[in-house]
Amino acid sequence: MKRFLGRIQPKRKIDANSAVLLPFTRDGKPDFAEFERHLLLTSNCGIVPAVNMDTGFGPQLAPVERVEVLKRTRKALGTAPFIAGACSFGETYDQAVAAILDQGGIPIIFQSEAFAGGDVVALYRKIIAPAPKALAFELGTMFAPFGRIYDLETYRRMMAIPNLVGAKHSSLSRTDELARLELRDRERPDFKVYTGNDLAIDMVMYGSDYLLGISTFDPEAFALRDRWWAEGDARFFELNDALQALGAVTFREPVPAYKDSAAVYLKLTGRMKDPGVHPACPRRPPWEREILEPLARKIKEACSK
Repeated sequence: MKRFLGRIQPKRKIDANSAVLLPFTRDGKPDFAEFERHLLLTSNCGIVPAVNMDTGFGPQLAPVERVEVLKRTRKALGTAPFIAGACSFGETYDQAVAAILDQGGIPIIFQSEAFAGGDVVALYRKIIAPAPKALAFELGTMFAPFGRIYDLETYRRMMAIPNLVGAKHSSLSRTDELARLELRDRERPDFKVYTGNDLAIDMVMYGSDYLLGISTFDPEAFALRDRWWAEGDARFFELNDALQALGAVTFREPVPAYKDSAAVYLKLTGRMKDPGVHPACPRRPPWEREILEPLARKIKEACSK
Protein backbone atom coordinates (compact mmCIF):
# COMPACT_ATOMS: atom_id res chain seq x y z
CA MET A 1 0.00 0.00 0.00
CA LYS A 2 2.82 2.44 0.85
CA ARG A 3 4.47 1.87 -2.53
CA PHE A 4 1.09 2.32 -4.25
CA LEU A 5 0.34 5.63 -2.49
CA GLY A 6 3.86 6.83 -3.16
CA ARG A 7 3.11 6.74 -6.88
CA ILE A 8 0.58 9.60 -6.73
CA GLN A 9 1.81 12.42 -8.96
CA PRO A 10 -0.07 15.65 -8.25
CA LYS A 11 -0.18 18.54 -10.73
CA ARG A 12 0.89 16.28 -13.61
CA LYS A 13 -0.20 17.17 -17.14
CA ILE A 14 -2.16 14.19 -18.42
CA ASP A 15 -1.65 12.95 -21.98
CA ALA A 16 -5.33 12.57 -22.92
CA ASN A 17 -6.60 10.41 -25.78
CA SER A 18 -10.13 9.21 -26.47
CA ALA A 19 -11.45 6.32 -28.55
CA VAL A 20 -14.25 8.03 -30.46
CA LEU A 21 -17.61 6.36 -31.02
CA LEU A 22 -18.56 5.86 -34.66
CA PRO A 23 -22.36 6.25 -34.64
CA PHE A 24 -24.58 4.44 -37.10
CA THR A 25 -27.86 5.35 -38.73
CA ARG A 26 -30.92 3.20 -38.14
CA ASP A 27 -30.35 1.45 -41.47
CA GLY A 28 -26.90 0.29 -40.34
CA LYS A 29 -24.64 2.78 -42.10
CA PRO A 30 -21.94 4.95 -40.48
CA ASP A 31 -23.26 8.40 -39.59
CA PHE A 32 -20.21 10.37 -40.66
CA ALA A 33 -21.75 13.79 -40.07
CA GLU A 34 -22.28 13.06 -36.36
CA PHE A 35 -18.91 11.31 -36.17
CA GLU A 36 -17.06 14.31 -37.56
CA ARG A 37 -18.78 16.68 -35.14
CA HIS A 38 -17.77 14.47 -32.23
CA LEU A 39 -14.20 14.25 -33.55
CA LEU A 40 -13.96 18.03 -33.56
CA LEU A 41 -15.52 18.33 -30.12
CA THR A 42 -12.96 15.86 -28.75
CA SER A 43 -9.99 17.51 -30.46
CA ASN A 44 -11.09 21.02 -29.51
CA CYS A 45 -11.15 19.91 -25.87
CA GLY A 46 -7.44 19.14 -26.12
CA ILE A 47 -7.99 15.37 -26.24
CA VAL A 48 -6.43 13.43 -29.12
CA PRO A 49 -9.09 11.38 -30.93
CA ALA A 50 -8.47 7.70 -31.64
CA VAL A 51 -10.47 6.17 -34.50
CA ASN A 52 -11.05 2.64 -35.77
CA MET A 53 -10.67 1.43 -32.20
CA ASP A 54 -13.07 -0.99 -30.50
CA THR A 55 -15.24 2.03 -29.64
CA GLY A 56 -15.28 2.94 -33.33
CA PHE A 57 -16.07 -0.65 -34.39
CA GLY A 58 -12.70 -0.94 -36.14
CA PRO A 59 -12.65 -4.77 -36.07
CA GLN A 60 -16.19 -4.91 -37.49
CA LEU A 61 -15.59 -2.48 -40.36
CA ALA A 62 -14.44 -3.57 -43.79
CA PRO A 63 -11.00 -2.29 -44.85
CA VAL A 64 -12.56 0.19 -47.26
CA GLU A 65 -14.73 1.54 -44.42
CA ARG A 66 -11.73 1.97 -42.16
CA VAL A 67 -9.96 3.93 -44.90
CA GLU A 68 -13.06 6.11 -45.26
CA VAL A 69 -12.93 6.80 -41.51
CA LEU A 70 -9.26 7.78 -41.82
CA LYS A 71 -9.88 10.15 -44.71
CA ARG A 72 -12.83 11.81 -43.02
CA THR A 73 -10.87 12.11 -39.78
CA ARG A 74 -8.00 13.91 -41.47
CA LYS A 75 -10.37 16.21 -43.38
CA ALA A 76 -12.33 17.07 -40.23
CA LEU A 77 -9.28 17.65 -38.02
CA GLY A 78 -7.04 19.47 -40.47
CA THR A 79 -3.51 19.24 -39.11
CA ALA A 80 -4.52 18.13 -35.59
CA PRO A 81 -3.12 14.75 -34.47
CA PHE A 82 -5.08 11.53 -34.26
CA ILE A 83 -4.48 7.87 -33.45
CA ALA A 84 -5.96 5.03 -35.49
CA GLY A 85 -6.34 1.33 -34.91
CA ALA A 86 -4.38 -0.85 -37.33
CA CYS A 87 -6.46 -4.00 -37.75
CA SER A 88 -5.67 -7.15 -39.74
CA PHE A 89 -9.31 -8.07 -40.29
CA GLY A 90 -9.73 -8.32 -44.06
CA GLU A 91 -6.29 -6.84 -44.80
CA THR A 92 -2.68 -7.19 -43.70
CA TYR A 93 -1.11 -5.14 -40.93
CA ASP A 94 1.23 -3.67 -43.54
CA GLN A 95 -1.76 -2.39 -45.50
CA ALA A 96 -3.48 -1.05 -42.37
CA VAL A 97 -0.39 0.82 -41.14
CA ALA A 98 0.26 2.26 -44.61
CA ALA A 99 -3.31 3.58 -44.80
CA ILE A 100 -2.94 5.31 -41.42
CA LEU A 101 0.42 6.84 -42.31
CA ASP A 102 -1.03 8.07 -45.61
CA GLN A 103 -3.40 10.26 -43.58
CA GLY A 104 -0.75 11.35 -41.08
CA GLY A 105 -2.16 9.32 -38.19
CA ILE A 106 -0.36 7.45 -35.43
CA PRO A 107 -1.00 3.69 -35.69
CA ILE A 108 -1.94 1.64 -32.67
CA ILE A 109 -1.61 -2.05 -33.41
CA PHE A 110 -4.87 -3.84 -32.68
CA GLN A 111 -4.34 -7.43 -31.60
CA SER A 112 -5.57 -10.41 -33.62
CA GLU A 113 -4.93 -14.14 -33.64
CA ALA A 114 -1.45 -13.33 -34.98
CA PHE A 115 -0.54 -12.16 -31.46
CA ALA A 116 -1.79 -15.31 -29.74
CA GLY A 117 1.68 -16.87 -29.63
CA GLY A 118 5.21 -16.71 -30.93
CA ASP A 119 7.59 -13.77 -30.67
CA VAL A 120 5.18 -10.83 -30.52
CA VAL A 121 8.06 -8.38 -30.04
CA ALA A 122 9.54 -9.35 -33.40
CA LEU A 123 6.04 -9.06 -34.88
CA TYR A 124 5.67 -5.51 -33.52
CA ARG A 125 9.08 -4.55 -34.91
CA LYS A 126 8.09 -5.77 -38.37
CA ILE A 127 4.63 -4.21 -38.41
CA ILE A 128 5.62 -0.74 -37.20
CA ALA A 129 8.92 -0.48 -39.09
CA PRO A 130 7.54 2.17 -41.53
CA ALA A 131 6.06 4.32 -38.74
CA PRO A 132 8.01 7.17 -37.11
CA LYS A 133 6.08 6.35 -33.96
CA ALA A 134 3.45 3.80 -33.07
CA LEU A 135 1.56 2.34 -30.11
CA ALA A 136 0.85 -1.18 -28.89
CA PHE A 137 -2.43 -2.38 -27.43
CA GLU A 138 -2.96 -5.04 -24.77
CA LEU A 139 -6.60 -6.09 -24.83
CA GLY A 140 -8.37 -8.23 -22.25
CA THR A 141 -10.63 -11.03 -23.42
CA MET A 142 -13.64 -9.28 -21.88
CA PHE A 143 -13.36 -6.84 -24.79
CA ALA A 144 -12.44 -9.31 -27.56
CA PRO A 145 -11.84 -13.10 -27.60
CA PHE A 146 -8.49 -12.67 -29.39
CA GLY A 147 -7.16 -10.23 -26.78
CA ARG A 148 -3.94 -10.91 -24.89
CA ILE A 149 -2.24 -9.38 -21.83
CA TYR A 150 1.53 -9.85 -22.03
CA ASP A 151 3.86 -10.99 -19.28
CA LEU A 152 6.21 -8.34 -17.93
CA GLU A 153 9.28 -9.71 -19.69
CA THR A 154 7.50 -9.38 -23.03
CA TYR A 155 6.42 -5.88 -22.06
CA ARG A 156 10.02 -4.97 -21.16
CA ARG A 157 11.22 -6.16 -24.57
CA MET A 158 8.45 -4.21 -26.28
CA MET A 159 9.62 -1.02 -24.58
CA ALA A 160 13.04 -1.50 -26.20
CA ILE A 161 11.55 -0.92 -29.66
CA PRO A 162 12.60 2.71 -30.38
CA ASN A 163 9.58 3.78 -32.46
CA LEU A 164 7.11 2.09 -30.12
CA VAL A 165 6.41 5.10 -27.90
CA GLY A 166 3.59 3.78 -25.74
CA ALA A 167 1.01 1.08 -25.12
CA LYS A 168 -2.65 1.00 -24.16
CA HIS A 169 -3.33 -1.43 -21.32
CA SER A 170 -6.87 -2.81 -21.14
CA SER A 171 -6.79 -5.64 -18.60
CA LEU A 172 -9.11 -3.75 -16.17
CA SER A 173 -6.53 -4.70 -13.51
CA ARG A 174 -4.94 -1.97 -11.38
CA THR A 175 -2.15 -4.27 -10.20
CA ASP A 176 -1.16 -5.26 -13.74
CA GLU A 177 -1.09 -1.61 -14.78
CA LEU A 178 0.90 -0.54 -11.73
CA ALA A 179 3.47 -3.22 -12.50
CA ARG A 180 3.85 -1.73 -15.99
CA LEU A 181 4.29 1.76 -14.57
CA GLU A 182 7.05 0.57 -12.25
CA LEU A 183 8.77 -1.26 -15.11
CA ARG A 184 8.43 1.80 -17.33
CA ASP A 185 9.98 4.06 -14.69
CA ARG A 186 13.01 1.76 -14.44
CA GLU A 187 13.49 0.89 -18.10
CA ARG A 188 12.23 3.78 -20.25
CA PRO A 189 10.71 6.79 -18.47
CA ASP A 190 9.55 8.43 -21.72
CA PHE A 191 7.39 5.41 -22.65
CA LYS A 192 3.67 6.12 -22.24
CA VAL A 193 1.42 3.71 -20.36
CA TYR A 194 -2.09 4.56 -21.51
CA THR A 195 -4.72 3.22 -19.19
CA GLY A 196 -7.63 1.53 -20.88
CA ASN A 197 -9.22 0.74 -17.52
CA ASP A 198 -12.64 2.31 -17.78
CA LEU A 199 -13.35 1.02 -14.26
CA ALA A 200 -10.38 2.88 -12.74
CA ILE A 201 -9.99 6.19 -14.53
CA ASP A 202 -8.10 7.59 -11.54
CA MET A 203 -5.02 5.65 -12.70
CA VAL A 204 -3.92 9.02 -14.08
CA MET A 205 -3.12 9.95 -10.45
CA TYR A 206 -0.43 7.26 -10.36
CA GLY A 207 1.40 8.04 -13.59
CA SER A 208 -0.75 6.52 -16.33
CA ASP A 209 -1.99 8.60 -19.20
CA TYR A 210 -5.17 7.47 -20.94
CA LEU A 211 -6.76 6.18 -24.09
CA LEU A 212 -10.27 5.35 -22.93
CA GLY A 213 -13.63 4.51 -24.38
CA ILE A 214 -15.56 6.08 -21.50
CA SER A 215 -14.11 9.49 -22.41
CA THR A 216 -16.13 9.54 -25.64
CA PHE A 217 -19.28 9.88 -23.51
CA ASP A 218 -18.28 13.32 -22.23
CA PRO A 219 -15.01 14.76 -23.62
CA GLU A 220 -15.61 18.18 -22.05
CA ALA A 221 -15.91 16.70 -18.56
CA PHE A 222 -12.75 14.64 -19.01
CA ALA A 223 -10.82 17.67 -20.26
CA LEU A 224 -11.98 19.69 -17.25
CA ARG A 225 -11.05 16.87 -14.87
CA ASP A 226 -7.57 16.69 -16.44
CA ARG A 227 -7.10 20.45 -16.14
CA TRP A 228 -8.12 20.41 -12.49
CA TRP A 229 -5.57 17.67 -11.75
CA ALA A 230 -2.79 19.65 -13.47
CA GLU A 231 -3.77 22.75 -11.47
CA GLY A 232 -4.00 20.90 -8.15
CA ASP A 233 -7.69 21.78 -7.90
CA ALA A 234 -9.54 19.57 -5.40
CA ARG A 235 -12.65 19.65 -7.60
CA PHE A 236 -10.88 16.95 -9.61
CA PHE A 237 -11.97 14.31 -7.12
CA GLU A 238 -15.72 14.87 -7.21
CA LEU A 239 -15.76 15.09 -11.00
CA ASN A 240 -13.55 12.01 -11.31
CA ASP A 241 -15.92 10.10 -9.02
CA ALA A 242 -18.92 11.14 -11.11
CA LEU A 243 -17.22 10.01 -14.31
CA GLN A 244 -16.13 6.78 -12.65
CA ALA A 245 -19.71 6.05 -11.63
CA LEU A 246 -20.66 6.37 -15.29
CA GLY A 247 -17.92 3.93 -16.23
CA ALA A 248 -18.98 1.40 -13.60
CA VAL A 249 -22.52 1.35 -14.99
CA THR A 250 -21.82 1.47 -18.71
CA PHE A 251 -18.96 -1.06 -18.70
CA ARG A 252 -21.02 -3.75 -16.99
CA GLU A 253 -21.53 -7.16 -18.62
CA PRO A 254 -21.68 -7.66 -21.52
CA VAL A 255 -18.81 -5.19 -21.75
CA PRO A 256 -18.95 -4.63 -25.55
CA ALA A 257 -22.45 -3.17 -25.10
CA TYR A 258 -20.83 -0.05 -23.59
CA LYS A 259 -20.93 1.35 -27.13
CA ASP A 260 -24.71 1.20 -27.10
CA SER A 261 -24.61 2.94 -23.69
CA ALA A 262 -22.41 5.63 -25.26
CA ALA A 263 -24.97 6.20 -28.01
CA VAL A 264 -27.75 6.53 -25.42
CA TYR A 265 -25.70 8.97 -23.33
CA LEU A 266 -24.67 11.11 -26.30
CA LYS A 267 -28.29 11.46 -27.36
CA LEU A 268 -29.42 12.09 -23.78
CA THR A 269 -26.91 14.93 -23.35
CA GLY A 270 -27.62 16.46 -26.75
CA ARG A 271 -24.21 15.74 -28.28
CA MET A 272 -25.72 13.60 -31.03
CA LYS A 273 -29.19 13.60 -32.54
CA ASP A 274 -30.08 9.92 -32.86
CA PRO A 275 -26.97 7.74 -32.80
CA GLY A 276 -27.15 4.02 -33.32
CA VAL A 277 -24.44 1.38 -33.18
CA HIS A 278 -23.01 -1.21 -35.54
CA PRO A 279 -25.49 -4.03 -36.25
CA ALA A 280 -23.15 -6.55 -34.58
CA CYS A 281 -22.97 -4.59 -31.32
CA PRO A 282 -24.87 -6.07 -28.34
CA ARG A 283 -27.65 -3.81 -27.10
CA ARG A 284 -28.54 -2.43 -23.69
CA PRO A 285 -32.09 -2.73 -22.33
CA PRO A 286 -34.79 -0.18 -23.20
CA TRP A 287 -34.42 1.43 -19.75
CA GLU A 288 -30.75 2.36 -20.27
CA ARG A 289 -31.63 6.05 -20.58
CA GLU A 290 -33.35 5.97 -17.19
CA ILE A 291 -30.20 4.79 -15.39
CA LEU A 292 -27.93 7.18 -17.29
CA GLU A 293 -29.96 10.34 -16.64
CA PRO A 294 -28.98 10.74 -12.95
CA LEU A 295 -25.34 10.01 -13.81
CA ALA A 296 -25.38 12.71 -16.50
CA ARG A 297 -26.85 15.19 -13.98
CA LYS A 298 -24.17 14.31 -11.44
CA ILE A 299 -21.41 14.93 -13.97
CA LYS A 300 -22.93 18.23 -15.04
CA GLU A 301 -23.23 19.37 -11.43
CA ALA A 302 -19.61 18.39 -10.70
CA CYS A 303 -18.45 20.37 -13.75
CA SER A 304 -20.29 23.51 -12.66
CA LYS A 305 -18.78 23.73 -9.15
